[in-house]
Amino acid sequence: MKKILIVEDEVSIAELERDYLEISGYEVELCHNGEDGKKAAIENNYDLIILDIMLPKVDGFEICKAVREVKDTPVIMVSAKKDDIDKIRGLGLGADDYITKPFSPSELVARVKAHMSRYERLLGSANQDNEFIEIRGLKIDKTSRKVWVNGEEKSLTAREFDLLTFLASNPNHVFSKEDLFREIWDMESVGDIATVTVHIKKIREKIEYNSAKPQYIETIWGVGYRFRV
Repeated sequence: MKKILIVEDEVSIAELERDYLEISGYEVELCHNGEDGKKAAIENNYDLIILDIMLPKVDGFEICKAVREVKDTPVIMVSAKKDDIDKIRGLGLGADDYITKPFSPSELVARVKAHMSRYERLLGSANQDNEFIEIRGLKIDKTSRKVWVNGEEKSLTAREFDLLTFLASNPNHVFSKEDLFREIWDMESVGDIATVTVHIKKIREKIEYNSAKPQYIETIWGVGYRFRV
């Protein structure tokens, strides 16, 4: 049975999320403050983490950062705030998704299923022979999920790697934000396409010599993005 950690200080919300996820066949563990949540997330193995931002003792941003330093476990961040800055910060720290309260439990379950399904497919690639993409100093190992630029290894989150690999696998093709969101996040009606913009920005910061004048991922104004060869 797949195991999920929920770090949420509002007990009624945490228990409601747990009930719906357990009905859907998941095992759920609850933590009601950031200190306990961080300890559980780092020391135990979960298939997905649902992480509130505003928490006692340690906030969700710090927990997400700590998790990303050691694990690729999918992370969904939850907040009552609708400010884009919180969303951008969470995604920038490596969160896979961001959901704003109030939300329906069925929407949460749908997102959990989508992220978990994608992560399982990524893990399944480990049994394949290594497959590489090499373009002008950029080298992508699709099997081991590693990226190098001019021989220097770069650390990308799971979503950043997926997005870069998809674009590099389809060079000179222009994709809209909506196209990329559907392809990488596997969700057509759930989520926010601003996620794509945030992830493109983070990828450029890591692989481009000058992110203001990108040589790999180009912005086609009014249309979307293209990987240039």
